[in-house]
Amino acid sequence: MNLRLSPDAVEAVRREAERTGRSQQEVIREAVGRYLGLVTGESPRSELGVLVAMGNVRPPRAPSRKVVKRLRLPPGMTSTDLLDRGDRI
Repeated sequence: MNLRLSPDAVEAVRREAERTGRSQQEVIREAVGRYLGLVTGESPRSELGVLVAMGNVRPPRAPSRKVVKRLRLPPGMTSTDLLDRGDRI
């Protein structure tokens, strides 16, 4: 089966998959199942979902994010130089 979605729907599925750590296929499968009444309530599909459902771990407070750009120190400066400042008490 092939499924063609609008660009907005594709982007929404991609964002939801990234936010929840699931594949886009899982997100679509669950959405279709919910729409057709085949899936009810919380249905943990990932290992994290199972652990949360069992009460072994708490759900994350915020979704993880990809690091866009790392900061680089100027040449000759180290992280120790940043910590060893005169204006710190």
